[in-house]
Amino acid sequence: MTDRDGPAQVRVLVADDEATARRRLVRLLGAMPEVAVAGECADAQQVLAAVQAGGVDVLLLDIQMPELSGLDALQLLPEGARRPAVIFCTAHAAHAVAAFEVGAIDYLLKPIDGGRLRKALERARERRSVGSGAELARLALPTRQGIVLVDPRDVTHAELADELVTVHTTAGRYLSALSLQELEARLPAAGFVRVHRRALVNLAHVARLQPNEVGGYLAEMSGGQAVEVSRQAARDLRKRLGLR
Repeated sequence: MTDRDGPAQVRVLVADDEATARRRLVRLLGAMPEVAVAGECADAQQVLAAVQAGGVDVLLLDIQMPELSGLDALQLLPEGARRPAVIFCTAHAAHAVAAFEVGAIDYLLKPIDGGRLRKALERARERRSVGSGAELARLALPTRQGIVLVDPRDVTHAELADELVTVHTTAGRYLSALSLQELEARLPAAGFVRVHRRALVNLAHVARLQPNEVGGYLAEMSGGQAVEVSRQAARDLRKRLGLR
C-alpha cells in the first residue's frame, strides 16, 4: 500500500492473543501515517497463514501465545521476500537475548510506548531496505589480503587493539583497515551494539552476559570469545533488552 505523494507505507501485522493489547498497538500504529495495519492475529497459526499469504513487511509479535510461542513462530516463518521483519512486543523481559539470537529486529516491553515503537519500525524499514535487492547487502571489508565480502549476519563482534580493528566472523577473523566507527556505520543499526570504546558486538551472537565487579558485563560470544561491556554500555544494553 502506498501514498500517492510519498514512499510506500510499511505494512504491519499485529499478533497478540489479548484483544486489548492488539487494540493498543493498532491505535498507536494509526497515529503513524507511514504505517498501514495489515491485519490482526490471535495465535501463531494465524500469523503463519497471514505471512504466507504475503503483504506483510513487519510483524509485531507477542512471546506468550497459545500452542506455539512467538519464538517458535518466528523460526517457522518463510524465508525470502515474504519473511517480515519481526519486533517482539511482550510483558516478559527474560526472552530478549533469545529473541535477538533468532533474528528479531527489536524487543519492546508492555505497555508499549508510541515513540519507542516508531523507532523500532524505523529500524525494521532500514533492515528491509538493506536486504531489498536480490541478496542481502554484503559488507566490503578492506584487509591486507584484499577486500573481503562478508554477510553482516556472520559478523559476531569487532575489537580495536594497537590501532587496528579485528573483525570476528563465523568463518574466521580479519584484520581490517576500517576504524571501529567506520565499521559501525556500515553495519545494520539493528542488532549491532557498541559495548565499549574498543568493542562492537552483534547481539544475535551473544550467548551470555556475565556481570563483573565494576558494574559492566563480560559478553560470552557464540564462538567462545569474551568481550568486555563497559558500565555505561551495560546500562544502555539493559534498557535495550528490557532489563532493569
